[in-house]
Amino acid sequence: ADHPGWGLIAMTMSQQIELAKQAGERTHHFHGGLRLRHHKKISCRDPVQQPPLPKLLAVPLLQHAGDIAEPLVSVGEAVLKGQQIGQCQPCAAVHSPVSGIVVAIQEQPMSHPSGQPGPCVLIEPDGREQWAALEPFNDWLDASPDRLMTHMQRCGLAGLGGAVFPTHTKVRDGRNRRTHTLILNGVECEPYISCDEMLMREQPDKIILGARILRRALGAKRVIIAIEDQMGAVQKALTGCAEFANSENISVIEVPTIYPEGGERQLVQSLTGLEVPLGGRPSDLGMVCQNVATAAAVAEAVTGGKPLIDRYVTVTGSGISHPRNFRALFGTPVSHLVEQCGGYTEDVARLVIGGPMMGYPLSSDDAPVVKASNCILALTHSDIADPQPEMPCIRGGECARVCPAMLLPQQLQLFIRNELWDPVQTHGLAACIECGCCDYVCPSHIPLVEWFRFGKGELRKRTLESEAAELARKRFENREARLLRLKQERAEKMARRKQLLKDKAMQQDRIRASIERAENKGRKKLPTQDTGAPDDT
Repeated sequence: ADHPGWGLIAMTMSQQIELAKQAGERTHHFHGGLRLRHHKKISCRDPVQQPPLPKLLAVPLLQHAGDIAEPLVSVGEAVLKGQQIGQCQPCAAVHSPVSGIVVAIQEQPMSHPSGQPGPCVLIEPDGREQWAALEPFNDWLDASPDRLMTHMQRCGLAGLGGAVFPTHTKVRDGRNRRTHTLILNGVECEPYISCDEMLMREQPDKIILGARILRRALGAKRVIIAIEDQMGAVQKALTGCAEFANSENISVIEVPTIYPEGGERQLVQSLTGLEVPLGGRPSDLGMVCQNVATAAAVAEAVTGGKPLIDRYVTVTGSGISHPRNFRALFGTPVSHLVEQCGGYTEDVARLVIGGPMMGYPLSSDDAPVVKASNCILALTHSDIADPQPEMPCIRGGECARVCPAMLLPQQLQLFIRNELWDPVQTHGLAACIECGCCDYVCPSHIPLVEWFRFGKGELRKRTLESEAAELARKRFENREARLLRLKQERAEKMARRKQLLKDKAMQQDRIRASIERAENKGRKKLPTQDTGAPDDT
């Protein structure tokens, strides 16, 4: 009864929404988490650099959550910088990051967890950097939210925090749910990653402007920019820009540095003390989360008409000679950025996209930078623990203690291993954010996150199979109903024809009877005629 969550469980959703309006008045702690060394300073020593153009850029047609974009260009065609080269309704558009010639449209290695190749537009830069015609919004303060959202889609805006969910779709959903608070996520909880911190240091004015535009599109009343409590310089820069712009109801809130405080659900809980409902979204509480880099991209797209063609990328790790941050064009090979950092060190052992906790390994540095590429991490042998044999679970409970989603990882892994899928669902596997905390503390070296990813894949497969079976059942039932209906219609039609023929026969019989009666009546009325012949008698 003394558990702090029981009072929240008893609240109605409307009461929780009212409580969420007080977000940021004080910070709260979410369950679990880890305190990790951040290793961010090594990449923040130098200002962000624009690397030189590579010889060839491979621009993937899938850089957002959704379907693959259809190419709008052909091989041999000249393209301009910022020209739309891929279209996907209702997802975000894809644009050329340079001016040049399209040399191929083919399958190429991609920066994707699956490691599978994907369709890419290969562009050879011409070095002229000639822009396509841009369409800025000069009156965004008076523009309708629908116009702003359409412009965001046309400029290819997607979430730059990692999920790359189309920005206009998320904004439309938030507006439909009557959002009262916009949260800009500047909390980089993963070690080594510093691209958002450098962006907030160097371009706080664009973040504040993007926050105002997003607030206008959402219809929200206030904005919270969440940063880590170790970002003193960032807090000062953002607060100063907000005051200079006379922007009311924009506050910068520092949250405790406990991994994974940058997760969307954990950040909402840190600011409000409320948990996002299982299977729900922050918009259920009247809140929408966007990354600070997304806000800066919104400002450039709306006020300058610039589509999303580049982003801040951290290139770091013990395997990099000179770690730093770049503003890299999409399609730039990872190897090109590593070369600008002085190359790899001699003892480099692994290349990772993202951070050490939630990132995924790259098999080749030919993979291009995409909208989701926030960090390129090169690790050495000393950074990587020696592989340990998996041992039986000792039921120590450390994984449950650190799980920010308040799950029972050891129990979920047991259910998945034994293919008990109903308990897997009821124990909330869908709430797992794959943060890796349970892996980090497991004394038995069980790859729990890999098991959970496998379990999620199996559940998706079972869901698709169930949906296909349900669709087949409905088709069968509809077919049987259709055949029965046709059979009944044919029977009714045959019965009507028989009745019609019967009625017709009866009518003919009545007509024939009437004729016979008339003839008989006529014979009875005819007089006997005297012929004058002698009587034989």
